[in-house]
Amino acid sequence: MLLSAIPPHARLYLKPTWVVPSPIGQPDGATARMGNGLIWFQGYELTAFDGVRRIARETVPVAAFDAAIAALPEPLVQRARQLADNISVPRAPLVLGDRTIRFDAPQVMAILNITPNSFSDGGKHMDDPQAAADAGFAMAAAGAALIDVGGESTRPKATKVWEGDEIARIVPVIERLAAAGVPMSVDTRKAAVMEAALAAGAHIINDVSALAHDPCSLEVAARAGCPVILMHAPSSGDDPHANPAGYGDVVADVFDHLEARIAACVAAGIAREKIMVDPGLGFGKSLADNLALVNGLATFQGLGVPLLFAGSRKRLIGALSNEAPAEQRLGGSVALAFRAAQLGAQMVRVHDVRESVQALHLWRGLADTGLSGV
Repeated sequence: MLLSAIPPHARLYLKPTWVVPSPIGQPDGATARMGNGLIWFQGYELTAFDGVRRIARETVPVAAFDAAIAALPEPLVQRARQLADNISVPRAPLVLGDRTIRFDAPQVMAILNITPNSFSDGGKHMDDPQAAADAGFAMAAAGAALIDVGGESTRPKATKVWEGDEIARIVPVIERLAAAGVPMSVDTRKAAVMEAALAAGAHIINDVSALAHDPCSLEVAARAGCPVILMHAPSSGDDPHANPAGYGDVVADVFDHLEARIAACVAAGIAREKIMVDPGLGFGKSLADNLALVNGLATFQGLGVPLLFAGSRKRLIGALSNEAPAEQRLGGSVALAFRAAQLGAQMVRVHDVRESVQALHLWRGLADTGLSGV
């Protein structure tokens, strides 16, 4: 379909593509930068949907972008310009007390579960807050920029945990880590747990329901003035994996959901520069959905906020590896983290910190060398 024939009510998305090692030596205006990172690209993949039906997909060179979108109906011209601006806008650093996390290169978030039943490491750090805190210290020493502390498993069909039990699990660990100045997020969907964790020294709220599960969570986050991570899950109910309707196009549907949740947070008083998003790999998504999300990951740069990618030890790795169990998915986890960095993710959430940090150091070395033209 010609761009001029796309109806004004269409859903429009941009994905940066045609990545180049450096803008040096390229004609003026031929490249654009993804955020304030080390990725430059020469094209936008423009996709349009009429309802659930894809009606257009065309790759437009950066140099010809303004001329190409001029053929669109006026509302879509503005939409396309906003998406392009969002892709290139610098991502604000996260200021967490005395620590600042910058996004000129991808960062590592380490997973610290204080649960008996998480899909990968359940029970490993239960009933011993000091041992759990020591594991967090080791993750920070291995290069994690942020420790994500959680007290409730969100694996499929996991039993919901009473907020009092969740608080009792995580607060002693958070207090120990906070006393040493370790930056932390709290992985929870309950407002009372958010408040207790922030009071104990956590800095960020990481909610698998994008602050939609608990009706008080938006107010708690806005009042605290802390950064938030909004993850996509198909359900904000007790089972975040529930997804009877499925998806039309998974990338577009997840984008729309996260875009709406960002708007809801901003309307509630949460500053846009304090919002990060996570497309929720594995939550209510099939293998095909998950692979499409990974391939389409750069599309989420159009939201204009830092992107967190959480693929560590996820089910899709096992599905492509003769059903390898979670503890045997290191290679796939590192590969996904590296791929996410290539596609612009500003942070990756991992179990295996040392190996993931090493992979991202390699990515950074390759990017720096490419930029220098060596």
